[in-house]
Parts: sequence; structure tokens; C-alpha cells
Amino acid sequence: MRNAWICLSFLLLVFAACGRKAGETAAADNPFFSEFATPFGVPPFDEIGPVHFPPAFEKGMADQKKEIEAITAEPGSPTFANTLEALERSGGLLDKVAGVFFNLTSSHTNEELQTIEKDIAPKLAQHADDIAMNAALFGRVKAVYNDREALSLTPEQGRLLEETYKNFVRGGAGLEAEKQARLRSINEELSLLSVQFGENILKENNAFELVIEDEADLTGLPAAVVSGAADAAKERGKPGRWVFTLHKPSLIPFLQYSERRELREKMFTAYIKRGANGNELDNTARAARMAALRVERAGLLGYPTHADYVLEKNMAKTPRAVYDFLEKLWKPALARAGAEAAEMQAMIRAEGKTFELQPWDWWYYAEKVKKAKFDIDEASLRPYFQLENVRDGAFMVANRLFGITFEERADIPKYHQDVRVFEVKDADGSHLAVLYVDYFPRASKQGGAWMSSFRDQSIRDGRDIRPVISNNGNFSKPTADQPALISFEEALTLFHEFGHALHGILTRCAYESLSGTSVPRDFVELPSQIMENWARHRDVLKMYARHYRSGEPIPDELLDKMDRARVFNQGFETVEYLAACFLDMDWHTMTEAAEPETLKFDAQAMARLGLIPQIVSRYLSPYFAHIFSGGYSSGYYSYVWAEVLDSDAFEAFKETGLFDPETAASFRRNILEPGGTEDPMILYKRFRGREPRIEPLLQKRGLD
Repeated sequence: MRNAWICLSFLLLVFAACGRKAGETAAADNPFFSEFATPFGVPPFDEIGPVHFPPAFEKGMADQKKEIEAITAEPGSPTFANTLEALERSGGLLDKVAGVFFNLTSSHTNEELQTIEKDIAPKLAQHADDIAMNAALFGRVKAVYNDREALSLTPEQGRLLEETYKNFVRGGAGLEAEKQARLRSINEELSLLSVQFGENILKENNAFELVIEDEADLTGLPAAVVSGAADAAKERGKPGRWVFTLHKPSLIPFLQYSERRELREKMFTAYIKRGANGNELDNTARAARMAALRVERAGLLGYPTHADYVLEKNMAKTPRAVYDFLEKLWKPALARAGAEAAEMQAMIRAEGKTFELQPWDWWYYAEKVKKAKFDIDEASLRPYFQLENVRDGAFMVANRLFGITFEERADIPKYHQDVRVFEVKDADGSHLAVLYVDYFPRASKQGGAWMSSFRDQSIRDGRDIRPVISNNGNFSKPTADQPALISFEEALTLFHEFGHALHGILTRCAYESLSGTSVPRDFVELPSQIMENWARHRDVLKMYARHYRSGEPIPDELLDKMDRARVFNQGFETVEYLAACFLDMDWHTMTEAAEPETLKFDAQAMARLGLIPQIVSRYLSPYFAHIFSGGYSSGYYSYVWAEVLDSDAFEAFKETGLFDPETAASFRRNILEPGGTEDPMILYKRFRGREPRIEPLLQKRGLD
């Protein structure tokens, strides 16, 4: 198992924990208490119900407690095998249950599962702390660690030993009893706050709807957008009307094309006020409380700030390094964004209007300027990006690079009718993984896009246990009269998450806690973001971007326009993202455990940056799920940090050929397969022959 307490702490951050009290179910009837009799041992979703989770979690924790007791009761001297490896392999049932539960609470939740979340979250936090602060267990780990120079360990074993020891220390193993008790209390409270934060955002997303009754208010919206809104209205019991929501496939097209400025303002305002409406779903106090608790926890563990605590394990290492990196990009990006705003304001004046450009105008006028300058807009591109073709394009790139294939399977259970399931095979035909893809929004699903796993890869008793991976998105759905046509940005997102999936699919490690995406946060985005480079490359676009009616590939004329518009609006996109990065770092470099007024904190952070009023940070604190209910606190910068890596790494393919076999084999061998078994910079240099350079990133974003 993944070093249970390490794994559970991570899952509590990433998936916002779990739990609920429910009626007991007989052990004989609980699917978790026996091997899953399904193809490749995937979860039998049709047999699993909410009632099965509480007893399975309880038994999973109890079983692992006994396994830990057996390790500490071992009469022989501590060894790697009887301590480190035994700990790593403990908690199998708990992992099995958590793998299913956390994916469902993210992808297809309900009130019962949400109630379970609130009940089990503090129990899991306590269980993780019981392991992290077990003095006898830590004593054995420390004994092996102190003797490490005399041991004949493989590099992966050495890495497991080092990471396990560090995580015990970081988990409070060396603290005196009083401080350990306080640390337990903090961890328990944070687990509950994280659950509620994420749940509130989901409810806020689902609560808002813009209902249009007058067809005149649809002016400017493309036919496909109108059709989708009509379908949404029917689903919500409002036939004959049009419903727009805060889900991105509904929100962004509305902001891009609606000529009703007051309605754009209403939609945009509802989006940025999520979690800050002064109701029972308000997250403002919750965010401040979480930040204060993180300050206190860092202090207990000997770190000046939460960011210092987090970044110690990342490539960046220190908050100063992150700030310095962000500031290098901020100045040119802000200048570019200011020029973009001036260009839009000029268009407003040219139209004979006198209002000042506002944030809810940006998408609308960006589309108009783009159309005027390059004769291209999203509406002209969307017909070439049918969802299934984009997905198959990602599969094609993986096949051309690594020889792997994807076979859809109808005999594998799935948790929702929208889900598609594929068996992934290696070039020699051997089984590699099961891949679930779940691409459409629904009320039971959190927003955004992500990769996760139901089971991680490991090697036990000489047997390679292959992973079960999931890709999730919230992309544009099919309408009554056409298939799912997604935007080019959504296509890039699909390729991005598929890159994470490849990291999980192709990994070959002995230990779960080091396999796949179990790498530093600012390295994990390299395998995902490099896939976006293929997605946007002209030669690859001609392979998968085909008109959904004619089947004709995207024409050279349109590709030429895309090339000319390549860096259009990059000032905006870079600035709104970097603003969120700075906000994340500002929260987590606090040195006092105070609870500042959240909205005032946000405003002051943006004022210090000099953010222009026409742009709002990509995330404001009350709905900044990445850092308050996900695993990205002090780590949101990692996307652009990794973009330095992916831009530089893709240059290797441009130098040798997009699908050069030797370069692809090196990337697989040195980046994808090793997981977290070595320092990421060592892995990168082994692939590239040197450290990464920032110039390719600046060129790609048009900031050079």
C-alpha cells in the first residue's frame, strides 16, 4: 500500500476527504471484503452502494492498525524488509475502499456520500496521525534510516526509506506529546474544513442558473450554445426557455458571444462571488481559518511558514525561489495584458460606446478583436474538434510515441452512463492499464478537469499490478442536433489530463507510494503539459482535427490563422493565472496564525501586484479549490514552473522529430516510468542532457 499515512494525508488534500455514518451491512454482502470478480479487478460499481463504505473504512483502518502492531512487535532488529517494506504494504483494504470512494465523491457524489465524507474525514485524519506519531514505529524507521549507508539498497528502496523517514518527521513523530496532541487537533479540523469548502463550491455551482425567457436576450450566441441552453432548460423542467449555468461549457461561450452586457455581468459576478455570498455556503471565514491553522501547524513542525513546509519537497525548495520565478513573468505579462486591454477599449470607442472595459467584457471583446485581426474565432474552430476525435487524437499521439493501444471495453463496470472504458495495451500486446474517461459536467460532479486512480501500479511478489486510471473533464456536451463539439482550449485540456493518465499508465515501480504521479507537485505537470504541445502542433492537428460533418481535416488556411493568433490574449491568460499563484503564496507565507478578512486579503494582494481592474484573478479565495480543498496549497505556481520543463522538453522532439522513437523511448524511460523513485531534476537531466531553459516558455507565450 502507499505508506498509509502519507497516502491518506495526500488523499485528504486532493479529494477533500470522505465519510458518513450509515447502516451496518453484513461482511458477507460487502463487495470490499472479497476480491473484485471483474475484468482486471476493477470496482464492481453496480454492487457497491453508500452503505458499504463506512464498515469497509472501519475494517480497513482496523486491519492496518493490526499490521502496524505486528511491525512494532517484530522481535528482530529493524530491517528494510520487516519495517519499511512491511509498512509500505500495509493498509491494502483501506486503499481499496479509498480508491473507489474518493473518485465517486469527486465524479458522482450524492447527499449520502457527502454525509459519509463529514463523518469519516476526522477518523481518517486521526488514523493517519496514529501512524505518523507511533513512537515505536518511528523508532524502527529511524534505526533503518541511520544505518542506510551500510545497507545494500536499490535506488528505489533508498528513495522509499528517505521519503518515509522525512514524512514521519514532517508528520510530527519527533514532537513532544503536548505538541502532537495539538497537531492532531489541527489535522482533524483541517480535514473537515477542506471537505466543507469543496462541498460548498459544488453547491454554489449547482445553485445558480440564468433563465432566459425572451429570445431577444440570446442575441449574439451561436446556434450550438443556444441549443445547449435549451437542452439544459428541458433537463431542469423549464421547457421553452434557455438555461445558462456556471459550468465552464455554459459560462465561457456566454461571456464570449452574448451581446447583452448586463447579462454578461450577471453571469460573471455570480461566478466570482461563489463562496462569498454571506449564506450557509460562504467560504470566506473557512479559507482564513485554514490558512491560520496551516501557519500554526508549520510552526509546530519547525517551519517559518506553510509554504516552507510544502516547498521543501518540491523542486522550487523555497518561497523566495517561487516569488522570484513568478516575478520574472509578471512584469512582461502585465505589460502585454495592458496593451490588450487598450486594444479592446479602442474597439469599444470605435463602436460609439463610452463605457470602460470591465472584467465581464473581456471574453466578448477578445473574441471581437481576434476576429478583426486574424479572421478567426472559436465558432469557426469548434466544428473541427468533435470530442471523440480529440480523444482519439490523444490516443494516436500515445500510440505513435510509445506504441500503446486503446481498446474500448463494454464488459467493464462503470459508475455512470457517460463514462467510457478502455483497456490499454503495450506495443507487445501485454496489458498496461484500464482507463476510464468521464468528460461531461453534471450536478454530481466537481468542476474542472483532473486525473485520478482507482488503483495505483506496484510490484508485489514479482507480479506487476497494473493501474486503473481515470480522466475527468467538464467539456461541452452533445446537443439535440449535433455531437459534442469542444473548444480548442477544451481540446488542450483533454490532452493535458491524458498526459497525467500516461504518467499513471506507463509507470513501473516497486512501490505504490513512489509510482506514477507520486512526484513533487512542480514536476507532476511536466507529463501533462508536454502533451498540449502535440495537441496544438500543426502536423498533429491535421491528423485529428476533422470537420464533424464532412470528415475533412482542418484546412491549411485555418491553421495559418491559428498560427498567426498563437500568442493572442496571452497577456490576459498569463496575468489572471499568475495573480492566483501570488494569492496562493501570500496566504501561505503568513507567519502569524491570524485569520484575516478574506475578501480584504484578496484585494490587498491584487493591489500589491498592480493588477489592472479589467482582469480578475483566475481564482479568488472563497472558491480557490486548488489550495483549500485540493492538494495545491503553496503549489499553484507549479503549472507555469512545469511549463518551463515541458516547453524545453518538447524542443527535444522538435529537434529529432515529433515522434522520434529514441526520444520517445528516453522520455518514457526517464520521465514516465520512474515515478518518484529519483530526484526529478536528475530524471530531467537524464532525458535532456542538461537543466531546462526558460527561453522556450517565453517564446511560446509571446513574452520574449
